[in-house]
Amino acid sequence: MKRSLLSLTFSCTLSCALLAGLTAMSPSAAAADRITGHHFATRSEAMAPEAMAATSQPLATQVALDIMQQGGNAIDAAIAANALLGLVEPTGNGIGGDLFAIVWDADTQQLYGLNASGRSPQSLSLDYFVENGYDKIPARGVLPLSVPGAVDGWFELHEKFGQLPMEKVLAPAIRYAREGFPVTEVIAYYFARNAAVIGEQPGFAEVFMPDGEMPQKGERFKNPDLANTLETIAIEGRDAFYEGAIARTISDFVAEHGGFLSYDDLAEHESTWVAPVSSNYRGYDLWELPPNTQGIAAQQILNILENFDIAAMGFDSSEYIHHFVEAKKLAFEDRAKYYADPAFSQAPVEGLLDKDYAKQRAGLIDSKQPALAVEPGNPPTEGDTIYLTTADQSGNMVSLIQSNYRGMGSGITPTGLGFVLQNRGELFALEQGHANVFAPGKRPFHTIIPAFVTKDGKPVMSYGVMGGATQPQMHAQILINLIDFGMNLQEAGDAPRILHTGSSQPTGESMTDGGVISLENGFSPATRRELIKMGHTLQEAVGPYGGYQAIWKNHEEDVYYGASESRKDGHAAGF
Repeated sequence: MKRSLLSLTFSCTLSCALLAGLTAMSPSAAAADRITGHHFATRSEAMAPEAMAATSQPLATQVALDIMQQGGNAIDAAIAANALLGLVEPTGNGIGGDLFAIVWDADTQQLYGLNASGRSPQSLSLDYFVENGYDKIPARGVLPLSVPGAVDGWFELHEKFGQLPMEKVLAPAIRYAREGFPVTEVIAYYFARNAAVIGEQPGFAEVFMPDGEMPQKGERFKNPDLANTLETIAIEGRDAFYEGAIARTISDFVAEHGGFLSYDDLAEHESTWVAPVSSNYRGYDLWELPPNTQGIAAQQILNILENFDIAAMGFDSSEYIHHFVEAKKLAFEDRAKYYADPAFSQAPVEGLLDKDYAKQRAGLIDSKQPALAVEPGNPPTEGDTIYLTTADQSGNMVSLIQSNYRGMGSGITPTGLGFVLQNRGELFALEQGHANVFAPGKRPFHTIIPAFVTKDGKPVMSYGVMGGATQPQMHAQILINLIDFGMNLQEAGDAPRILHTGSSQPTGESMTDGGVISLENGFSPATRRELIKMGHTLQEAVGPYGGYQAIWKNHEEDVYYGASESRKDGHAAGF
């Protein structure tokens, strides 16, 4: 089905006008002239013989390395870095949110997956939303709250793999919370954006706007309430958060403001160890966590694209971008229908990752024009976020992602605790019969996904790309950049990115117009024009292309390579 001439003309006019006045939208477009590598590369890969860390904030990277130099392993380092990121980058994560991780354990030579996401309040029902006229769960306030799982996730990881005592692991975050840290540039930008949206939410201003405005770039910001909370957790353990005074404070504050998240909800929380699932792409095994996350969407995209000669198409080509976007649409249609809490609705994961199924779905792609709407398949069946990665001298590697969901979450900030509660419950559907429909005690669909790559049974790469529905698209693009286009680890993240929005969603929305493509600066005007001529709608966007961190293990030389997102404030470093 083709677009009307009017639609095509409008799309071209809008895109060309924006393109004509385009300023550099990402560091990849303004990379310095380098004598090695691709023109969009911002810097070399970091390299080190013993350990590596990559995070979105420099202090967190340094803390991870310090912990490993003090005798801690990659798991200790990941927890320490995550704790600090909750302080220095609360615009993306914190102990009011959820956590997922994939760990390569050097002792057992195995991968382990942890789902540390929380569940909806037991006292809140679908009927409440229906009777009060909601067609979707609101983004802010007390209604989208679910149990924050991050702290329990830390202790699960630590109990299974950690080496240093938790007091030592959390000590850097506690110190910086008391003494203060300078706010970095990108985080300051998101601070300002969040103030306009959630500055009026209960308790928020007292912690994050003590002088009436959000912290500015370079300002030394302190959060003594968070320091006290982390200190209590370090000394008393995870039960202090879920069954002690912290839990009581959360429950009482939420109830005071008309919410449903209760002490019993917190006390009953537990994380789940899950088996990561893999799919092979041109000789490399990509590992993701199964639903309720969206990780297998990246694998579905790659399984579909494996049926095409991507390398021959070329990176900056309308042919590659078109096929990528059409594969994404197909994968996301399945994502909208099947991905949900497996305790309530069992997604056919094996069937969704079946290679024959992927070949069948690939056959639906029209190479000449975009699909305006697609249907979910029938797979064969049987019965704002942070990402960080660490690796140590023993060979342990951690891929960890943690989030409040929308920026600073719900905005609800319980008195005296120093952190906001997530709004992950917004991602439930309110459509009766939907796999992801709201139910008491249910985990919502989750966007945050850690990734891991092995080859011939050996650990090769831990990586992730933060950013909502951006994530599976970028997981796939990173591997395509590495495998099909021969980029190095840093270049694979610096390369301009393709983002498609408007697909059907697990919250109930359906795609009817083919959605919209946003391309970072760095793709040529000729490629953009060809996409518009094919019938795609292009729309410029600043900022939603995700945040990448990665570590690669070079087994031949026994060294680590590290790469970090040029679009964020952080870096990769090692020793």
